[in-house]
Parts: sequence; structure tokens; C-alpha cells
Amino acid sequence: MNGNGRFENLKYDIPAGIVVFFVAVPLCLGIALASGAPLFSGIVAGIIGGIVVGIASGSRLGVSGPAAGLSAVVLSALVTLGNSWEAFLLAVVIAGVLQVIVGMLGGGVIAYYFPSSVIKGMLTGIGIIIILKQLPLALGLNGESKGLMLDEGVNNLFTPFYYFLHSIHLGPILITIISLVVLIFYDKFLASRYKVCKIIQAPIIVVLLGIIITWLTQQAWLPFILEQNELVNIPVPSSTIDFLNQFYFPDFTQLTNIEVYKIGIVIAIIASLETLLCVEATDKLDPKKHVTPTDRELKAQGLGNIVCGLLGGLPLTQVIVRSSANITFGAKSKVSAILHGFLLLLCVTTIPTLLNMIPLATLAAILFVVGYKLAEPAIFIKMYRLGWEQFLPFITTILGIIFEDLLVGIGIGMTLAILKDDLT
Repeated sequence: MNGNGRFENLKYDIPAGIVVFFVAVPLCLGIALASGAPLFSGIVAGIIGGIVVGIASGSRLGVSGPAAGLSAVVLSALVTLGNSWEAFLLAVVIAGVLQVIVGMLGGGVIAYYFPSSVIKGMLTGIGIIIILKQLPLALGLNGESKGLMLDEGVNNLFTPFYYFLHSIHLGPILITIISLVVLIFYDKFLASRYKVCKIIQAPIIVVLLGIIITWLTQQAWLPFILEQNELVNIPVPSSTIDFLNQFYFPDFTQLTNIEVYKIGIVIAIIASLETLLCVEATDKLDPKKHVTPTDRELKAQGLGNIVCGLLGGLPLTQVIVRSSANITFGAKSKVSAILHGFLLLLCVTTIPTLLNMIPLATLAAILFVVGYKLAEPAIFIKMYRLGWEQFLPFITTILGIIFEDLLVGIGIGMTLAILKDDLT
């Protein structure tokens, strides 16, 4: 591609990179929290996934970062290692080395054996999960809400609904509604008519609007307030030394600990499978149907995990949430993924206070759009019309992902797809 082509792509890649950055911020922090890891480790993984993996990868539109699918692995691994974060980081380094070796040996070829019905089921299931996961943020609910449970000794059928209605917050609901209206109206009526609206895309507008609303609530100019847990929460260092102290380094004295190697192998297997599945799914979403070299992707992911382990980051994979957001909002090359990594680095070092003014409800609205585009009702109709041999693996993959987890859903879908092939 010539220089002019790259320059032309920037008007698409820059807005998409900004959107992915805004999507990545709460995901990086949330996954770190779910993993029982230091919050900053999620940001570190996001930065490395964007910059290091982005440069090394051959994926045109894929975006890498900490993955929710690995959070349970991290949590149990920390228990096994006596809550030693430094020992766990050594396991991440080992996992990265193994991924590089598998990539060099041509292990990426297994990605081509996943049936399209399972891939489409994975995308749709993740879309549904994205939507469901954002509902508490959109309603301003927190994990301790009484609205999510029935008190002991209370037999009134309507009591849970009473608690639920008194647990939701007006502010996040209004922000969600306003954000969704802006997103839909902007895309339907403005983006198709005005050139500037194609460059400055709707998610950027709603994020800026969310910051303004937060500021207005702080000035008591609106009839509601936003709680701290309803806003993005990035650590705010007071000095350069304070910032550098947020990084951790692996404990190489644990090289003789067999448990570290076991955990490294598990991370390498799961991270590689999730990456290869995401690569396949992302290539299917790519409007130009670019085919990502899977061996190179495994080596890039391995390099990213080595650096994550050395600098205190969570293990990473290519992530469908960020990748689909990247595609949905117009990215044309991997510049957008690299840019989102640099934005994470720039903002956590310069303006974390401003980022902490972004309402989580605003980001929930953006992810509602991403989730809907992955799980549109039309895809169910299309797969059903293809016949039961396509629809059954598709729907069981979705149900497995929703009610269990990503790997279980894919495993069920793959099993049915293989049995279908054996019977036909």
C-alpha cells in the first residue's frame, strides 16, 4: 500500500483507535479486579496488547489485551502460588515463550479446522454476554444491591422487585438512554450526510457528553449525582516514582517451582485457543476478508505475554470485544490497535483524573451497540434457514457460552459439528 493509502486510512483508524481505547479502559480494570490482580496490571496488559502485539501481529483489525476468559485461571493460579503475584508473572513469561515456540512450529494451523457455525455461534454468544454484562452498569446497580436477592424470612412475592426498583439509580439510566439515542441518531442520520461525522464518530461524542454530565453533577446543576463506583476508576499516581511503583517484576527464584510451569502451560493453551478463535472470528467480520497469518499471531501473542510477565501485566489474548468494536467503528488497518495502546499509556500518565469522569453507563451504551451488531436477530434467522446441521452447533455454542463459559460453549459446538460430519 502506498503512502497516500496509509494517509487515507488515518481518518478511519484514528477515530476507531479512540473508540477502542474508551472501550478498553473499563475492561482492563474490570478483568484485573475479577482476576484478583492489581488493577494496574490490566492497564499494563492493555498497553502491551496495543503497542507490542499490535506492531508484531499480522492481524489487520484484531486488538489484544487482558481477556475475561483467563480471569478464572489467574484467580486459581494465585491461590496455588500462595498469592504471589511475582511468581505468577514468571508463569506468564513461560506461557509467552511456549506460544512463540508453538508459532515457530506451525501450530497456528489448527485455527482453520473450526466450523463456521461454531465461529458464528461464538460471535453471537459473546454479543449477548456483552449486552447482559452491561445491564448493571446501565442501571447503576452494584454487586451488593439488595435488588439482586431475596432477604431471609421475607415471603412477599413483590419484595425483590421493591428492592430492585430502589437499587437502580436515575443518573446512569438517563445517561444510558441519552447515549443510545445519540449513538443511533448519529449513525442513522448524521454520519451518512456529513463528512465530519464520519471522522468524529458517535462513541467519541457520547464519551465527551458523559464527561460533561459528570462535571455538571459535581457542580450540583443536575437533579442526581453519580457515585464513585458509577465512574471509570483508574489509579492516579502522585509522582513519577509513584507511577513506576505500580509495575511488578517476575520472581525468577521460582524457576524451580513445578507449579509455575504447570500454570504457564495452562495459560499458553487457553490463551492460544482464545486467540486463534478470535482471529478466525475477526477475519470473518473484516469487510475485506483479510486472512491473518496464525503462526505469526501466536508468536506476536507470545512476545506480548513475555513482556506482560516482565512488567507486571495480566496475560493477554486477541480479544473479540475490542476487535469487534474496532471493526464496527471503521478501522482499516492495525494502526488503530497500536494507537489505542499509546492512548492508554498517555492517559494513565497524564490525565487519569479526566478519564475518571467518564460514566460507566456511557461505556455500557457503546458496548450495547457492539453487542447488538454481533448478535442481531437476523443471524438467528439466517442460521436456522441453513438447516439443523448448521443451526444446532450454532445455538448450542451460544447456550454453552451464556450458561457456562467461552471454552465450554465452543467445545459443545465443536462436538456437535464433528458428530454431524460423522453422521453425514
